[in-house]
Amino acid sequence: MSQQTTQGVRDVVHEVHQLNVDVGAPYEDFRRRYEEAVPPADLSFADRPVGWDAVLRAADENAPHGFMIYWRMDAARLMRLAGDPGRCTQYLMGNHTIAERMFRHNPAVMLYAPLRALIYEDASGTAWFAIDQPSTKFATFGDPAITPVGVELDHKLAGLLAHLDAPVPPALLRG
Repeated sequence: MSQQTTQGVRDVVHEVHQLNVDVGAPYEDFRRRYEEAVPPADLSFADRPVGWDAVLRAADENAPHGFMIYWRMDAARLMRLAGDPGRCTQYLMGNHTIAERMFRHNPAVMLYAPLRALIYEDASGTAWFAIDQPSTKFATFGDPAITPVGVELDHKLAGLLAHLDAPVPPALLRG
């Protein structure tokens, strides 16, 4: 990672590891199981005055594997208009209670939180789960309070993939 600041602009160059996992299951089957394991985020409390402890409890109940879906898009639906037959669903997945532990040190972490994930089918019909390794993204902040949270997210992602009976990239188990 290198960083250069000139006239109020910080230019950070870093390496991110993109992980593509052959999930060993049909696209629709894996997508369904993923969406069961990573439920939609329940943010109904956001407009009510509740304490942070209530938010933490709600997140724990709503995210049995540590993650929730904040946004979902069937990208293939648009691409079919161009005649492309592939299947692909994009997600923003994460956990706002984990993100807050980084946000308090640097709000710019929200550039990478929630995490962007993808389930897609390649031309041969193989279904894949793709995501940038969280620790490689959050390490770019060079903050000893943020970096370990990225590693924690790696481990949670490894747990999720194991739960889904998908191969776990060894890089997620380091740290």
